[in-house]
Amino acid sequence: MENDNNNPQQNQINIELSEEMAEGVYCNLAIITHSHAEFVLDFVKLMPGAPKAKVKSRIILTPEHAKRLFKALQDNLRKFESVYGPIKETPEGGMPPFSMGGPTAQA
Repeated sequence: MENDNNNPQQNQINIELSEEMAEGVYCNLAIITHSHAEFVLDFVKLMPGAPKAKVKSRIILTPEHAKRLFKALQDNLRKFESVYGPIKETPEGGMPPFSMGGPTAQA
């Protein structure tokens, strides 16, 4: 009898992406807050000169999934820069920090 744990198709997930979701939403600011149980990522569209900015999407993650996302982003940034060169970072004065408001980091 064959071991089902070695079957690669058993580990595949069928992910559905609607047309509306596939269009995506432009955001240029992320506000990250956390508690002992979760990380909250608010993705915001901030327009120059506008007095208000709208949260376009909110993602809530467990600390474990937040760390997995961090590692995946790191890996993808390394791959991107190996093909296209280093990403230039603008000085902090131009935009608010990516982490603002909410609780301060806790161990």
